[in-house]
Amino acid sequence: MNDIKTVGTSLNGSSEKPRFLQLVFVDINGASKGMEIPMERYEEAINEGIAFDGSSIPGFQGIEDSDLVFKADPSTYAEVPWEGIGRVYGYVYKGGKPYGADPRGVLREVLEDLEKRGFKAYIGPEPEFYLFKKNGTWKFDIPDGGGYFDLVTLDKARNVRREIALYMPSFGLIPEVLHHEVGRSQHEIDFRYDEALRTADNVVSFKYIVKAVAEMNGLHATFMPKPIHDFPGNGMHLHISLWGEGENVFIGEEGLSETALHFVGGILKHAKALAAVTNPTVNSYKRLVPGYEAPVYVSWGYRNRSTLIRVPTFWGNAARIEYRCPDPSANPYLAFAAVLTAGLDGIRKKIEPSAYVEENVYEMGEAERTELGIETLPSNLGEALEELKRDRVIRDALSGIYRNFIEYKEREWENYVEFLSSRELPLETKEVTEWELERYFYI
Repeated sequence: MNDIKTVGTSLNGSSEKPRFLQLVFVDINGASKGMEIPMERYEEAINEGIAFDGSSIPGFQGIEDSDLVFKADPSTYAEVPWEGIGRVYGYVYKGGKPYGADPRGVLREVLEDLEKRGFKAYIGPEPEFYLFKKNGTWKFDIPDGGGYFDLVTLDKARNVRREIALYMPSFGLIPEVLHHEVGRSQHEIDFRYDEALRTADNVVSFKYIVKAVAEMNGLHATFMPKPIHDFPGNGMHLHISLWGEGENVFIGEEGLSETALHFVGGILKHAKALAAVTNPTVNSYKRLVPGYEAPVYVSWGYRNRSTLIRVPTFWGNAARIEYRCPDPSANPYLAFAAVLTAGLDGIRKKIEPSAYVEENVYEMGEAERTELGIETLPSNLGEALEELKRDRVIRDALSGIYRNFIEYKEREWENYVEFLSSRELPLETKEVTEWELERYFYI
């Protein structure tokens, strides 16, 4: 049997075994779902699984197909310090087989394919978030007036950041850098990269920690891509590298290796379809506009922060690429699966990356961008979904969840268009609407 660790801290602060265990999976939006069981059932949750009704989980199937089973992955066990309970991720099964609409299972399939080809993927995310005071309205109270990297006078939330960072190791996350972001009341806490599946789990855990600590401090945390029109958006840049036989295969003699360049080529080729998965909400496209550092032009370069893919300066084994358009509304399991599949397609087909540029893409004219072969990402969720439907590679990456994803997201887009029509607002509006705030603020 798997080793089961259950020593933790109880609600009253004494060291004792947690009495309850949260079984955690995510829905199609990447939102945490699950149930609690007495700790005595942990072994059963690992070996036989715990049955549940999945008919009302967003992105899962209907009442005619609702009998599902959750099996715990004991390698993910952690304890929630402020609640004195255990917490574990796992996989969803149906009829004894992996359930096709389980996002964690979708990523596992992609990583198994990657491993067959001799690669292991490592990802380091940078999820940004805002902290707002509670006031019962959508007109936010801003608790600090800090700006990028401000330390003392304007940053009133630095102690909240520190509290978040202190809790992170309990969930297996290693905090590396804490800082104020560009927007007033916007923050970033970077944590150490890890294998792709573990990192996807870590993104879900990080959002859980941030929201809980914010709540404990009388604040609301939001990872919504664009909560306020005139403020910078929340991104989730992904730092990606592939390893094989214990070595970083992205390292070349001078810069990136051929493998890495082909990986970049694959992402660029599929970038428009990828947007539906890495930027999967109506609100995502309020962030992807020129002028706010969020990349909209399909291009790449070394050290260039205006491009879609940037190659940071690296030393030793730190060769990686930075994919800059994803945002934290993305389901991390699906986003990682899609991006890695696109890169692997580039490696298989030896796709050379186009649209290399070291100048500021935003300062170029349309004619210059056209000459360089620089295309533009979709301008809204509807366009992104159409691109996804045309891209066989990314569709296949989503495997058994693709049909559910398309149907769910098309309904979302249609509902938004109906809302705009009812308010006589243009489809191209970049204003953040109440419809978006009600739907995405708590993601």
